[in-house]
Amino acid sequence: MNSPIKVGLVGYGIAAQVMHAPFLATLSQYQLKSILERNKNLSQEKYPYVKVVRSLEEMLADAALDLIVITTPNDTHLEYASKSLIAGKNVVVEKPFTNTSQDALTLIDLARQTNLVLSIFQNRRYVNDFLTMKKILAEDLLGPIVEFEAHYDRYRPAPKPNAWREENKPGSGILFDLGAHLIDQALTLFGIPKTITADIRKQRPHSIVDDYFDLRLDYGFTKVILESGMLVRESGPRYMIHGVNGSYIKCGEDPQEALLKAGVMPNIPKWGEEPEEQWGLLHTEINGKIIKEKFPSLPGNYGFYYLDLYETLVNKATLKVKPEHGYNTIRIIELAFESAAKKCTVDCVGLIPSDYQ
Repeated sequence: MNSPIKVGLVGYGIAAQVMHAPFLATLSQYQLKSILERNKNLSQEKYPYVKVVRSLEEMLADAALDLIVITTPNDTHLEYASKSLIAGKNVVVEKPFTNTSQDALTLIDLARQTNLVLSIFQNRRYVNDFLTMKKILAEDLLGPIVEFEAHYDRYRPAPKPNAWREENKPGSGILFDLGAHLIDQALTLFGIPKTITADIRKQRPHSIVDDYFDLRLDYGFTKVILESGMLVRESGPRYMIHGVNGSYIKCGEDPQEALLKAGVMPNIPKWGEEPEEQWGLLHTEINGKIIKEKFPSLPGNYGFYYLDLYETLVNKATLKVKPEHGYNTIRIIELAFESAAKKCTVDCVGLIPSDYQ
């Protein structure tokens, strides 16, 4: 049996506490060895066996570490990932990867030069609704897809205290934050679009960064709509897929994040399973038979990301969430801002052709 991958976790904010540490601490394939906290020791309350370090340099000096997981704000990603790769460590970067596509290319080139694994933590590929939609499309239950619509909405009318994503700085705003999830999902399902038309706004009176977007990605026959806002008190369907033969409508939210925020560790039975009342509606025609029924949701598990990564690090399996995917997401964000500023449709140029799994 292979030894577990030894991990250094950079930062201990909400992303580290909720999305990363619980899985790194419970998966036998990994050993959470050190956590970077500048001034506090919060991580030791839950993980007393983990060493707290005060700087990235101190963490990288540990020759035993195999993997560095970066969960700090976006404007640190280029520096921290570069230093980690140069130090000979494999790297996971929290989405959306970097603040610019050029920074993303810099890291991609560095990973190639150092022959190390660089990946982006796109946990929204590992939620029940997305896994279920992949199954529906793979089994061609709807026929050719004419329209895909995805929402990631919240109701947060007041400013969030001490939230760097609401500060006027590069990498802030809802498009970098929530848009990165929806864009990556669209690219994974449909590949690179032909054009993009974007409407990006500041809807709340106090907002100094974007807090709403509507992106239209044109694939020719297929149209993709991605929308997110902070003033959606009553949510509609989260996903709607319409094909020549039928539709799939999905409401509700994958249960993992709420459980993790409540302190539940992801090693309980039936983790990520969704109650039947939240299953999506499949209304389609298959072999001449009309079907209108709830379609069972596959269980989600953010830990699948780390299991996939383990197969790459240890068994040399093809990396599923590639750095080129992170680059493409950032490039789409840049093109969206260009489209919104010019109030026109722009061609999706400068993206990297890459296999999505």
